[in-house]
Amino acid sequence: MSRILTALQPSGILHIGNYFGAIEPMVSLQSAGNQNLLFMVDYHAITVEQDPHTLRQNILFAAATYLASGIDPEKTILFQQSRVSEHTELAWILNCLVRMGELERMTQYKDKALGKGQSVSVGLFDYPVLMAADILLYDTNIVPVGEDQKQHVELARDLAERFNKKFGETFVVPKPQIRKEGARLMALDDPHKKMSKSATSEKNYLSLMDDEKTVLKKIKAAVTDSEGTIRLSPSRPGIGNLITILSLITKKTPKEIENAYEGKGYGDFKTDLARELTAFLTPLQSKINALLKDPSGLLKILDNGASRAKAMAEKKMIDVRQKIGVTLSS
Repeated sequence: MSRILTALQPSGILHIGNYFGAIEPMVSLQSAGNQNLLFMVDYHAITVEQDPHTLRQNILFAAATYLASGIDPEKTILFQQSRVSEHTELAWILNCLVRMGELERMTQYKDKALGKGQSVSVGLFDYPVLMAADILLYDTNIVPVGEDQKQHVELARDLAERFNKKFGETFVVPKPQIRKEGARLMALDDPHKKMSKSATSEKNYLSLMDDEKTVLKKIKAAVTDSEGTIRLSPSRPGIGNLITILSLITKKTPKEIENAYEGKGYGDFKTDLARELTAFLTPLQSKINALLKDPSGLLKILDNGASRAKAMAEKKMIDVRQKIGVTLSS
């Protein structure tokens, strides 16, 4: 039995890239007899400025979204990162093993820090170490991630091996699992960049809560090219991204979609894509809204998940403290 861990920041707008890249794969893994953990990394979220009231709302919204998508809290431990203090404790210990050069090479940090100079927080620089702690704390075997997060899982692997070599076998060395199709949906307004829930323009992403009118408007405005045919090609990232989205929603292969739209143009394709998206999102939105009407029910689920996660984390940290020498015997 494998232990599988997935986490998302409760910041910005959850979009279809988050759904197909992280949430849907976790739902599928529930039926495979694995031990699953899914949590909101709220301490990662505060590496950039957050409004406290909005952050609280986003945490509950994320929990409701996971449950509405099919996450079963009996099969998946669903919790809030900050409720398990061992995450930050282990992060500090790993900070004493990681090298500055390793963190400076992180492409996510370079992208997010670009142009910010001295105003960049230490947390933004250091968050891959907290992510490593998130993973190693639970002896995680598999971490489903997008291609852009693979580098961080590799750091977790390096730190696990370094700790094990220095202090003896302690951590499982995790493996990244990257979805072949749809692991990294691209921005609608710039298909050379990743779809991002923290994007400044709403034209970048398709929110899980977008209504029919908004979906149609965003799809109609999505950047393609002047060729006009519905065909996958490395040189045509815009239409390729839209074909991938339709493939994920309809479960049809890209080739089947190409064949279905042979001789047709962007107008027909985009209209159909918007219709399929709305048909997919509407029932999901209804479930999310119903769950949000019962915040006490959501909190009860998160409380239970945090208790289960903390029991696992405490056991691991007893071993870690003993190994590094901070536990004193009488």
